[in-house]
Amino acid sequence: MGAESEQTRVLGVEYWLNWQVGACALIILIPSTVAAAIAAKRIRNKRGGGRDSDHDDGDGLRRSDLWVPCWSNLSPVWVLVYRVFAMAIMGWILYLMVLFDGLWSFNFYTIWTLTLLTAYFGVGAIISAQGCMTYLRSSVEVGETDELLKNKEGMNGLQEHGCHDKAIGWAGYLGNMMHITYLTCAGAVLMTDIVFWCVLVPTQAGIELNLLIISMHSLNAVFLLGDSALNSIPFGWFGFIYFFLCGAIYVTSQWILRIRDPRWWPYPFLDLANPWAPLWYLGLTVFHIPCYGIYVVIMKGKASVCWRLFPNAFVSSNAHIQQEKTTWKREVALEQYSISFCWCQ
Repeated sequence: MGAESEQTRVLGVEYWLNWQVGACALIILIPSTVAAAIAAKRIRNKRGGGRDSDHDDGDGLRRSDLWVPCWSNLSPVWVLVYRVFAMAIMGWILYLMVLFDGLWSFNFYTIWTLTLLTAYFGVGAIISAQGCMTYLRSSVEVGETDELLKNKEGMNGLQEHGCHDKAIGWAGYLGNMMHITYLTCAGAVLMTDIVFWCVLVPTQAGIELNLLIISMHSLNAVFLLGDSALNSIPFGWFGFIYFFLCGAIYVTSQWILRIRDPRWWPYPFLDLANPWAPLWYLGLTVFHIPCYGIYVVIMKGKASVCWRLFPNAFVSSNAHIQQEKTTWKREVALEQYSISFCWCQ
């Protein structure tokens, strides 16, 4: 027993002295430092009362962005119901994984993503519940409230009519944490599912595809995309820094856990003994960009397409979309005027 322990210790020392370790550490450390510096600057700006770039119109994140749907005819209650349902399903899957595998299951990035997603829906349900109470108990009459919710300045109108600042005003600590979690989950969910279905399943023969595993690597994306289709939460490339930092923290934690015995890794491409490890780590670092970029494209497509197909029902929280919508309507009106003028001549 003592000989085996000594052998493990020697193996650990030799393992961490390989050149690949230093190369991979730099690949993770350099972009992580840059991302952390940007994140810290954003946090300082928020604490200093400066304007936040989360909104394209320069305003800070409002609590109403987190619970008011992007569809004018949809009650916020439905967003609350959806989030409670999604939290229950994701929480149940997380419970079963921990029940079967214990805390050992947190070695996998999938469980980290599942935990973040469950936390997002949980916090989102709390904020939605607070918002719905304001929506239902407001001193504004129901007809007037519905009318205010339908237009661009609906939330400002509600605040002017006496709605509680906790549901309409600035997001606060809990709201900003929900926002960061949402942005992180957007990239993490896509990365988890793409790596699992496109890399691990085709190459690893020992993976058992039971109902629980399939649900964990499919319902996560389904529920998050469903929430994105309903909510009006600001979304942009600024969230990439939080997504990348989450991945960097995960990799660092795996290194720390395997300082003494690095013989087993949850994913084969994390093993630093492989001479190609720096290329794997560089590939994973770069792979964060398309994973998050896909979700950015989805959200921009949602905003761009929905207001063209449903101009009276879709409400965008992004100022550039509203400006584009106004410009587009103006161009259509000018075109119709030109046609009418030419016809009269």
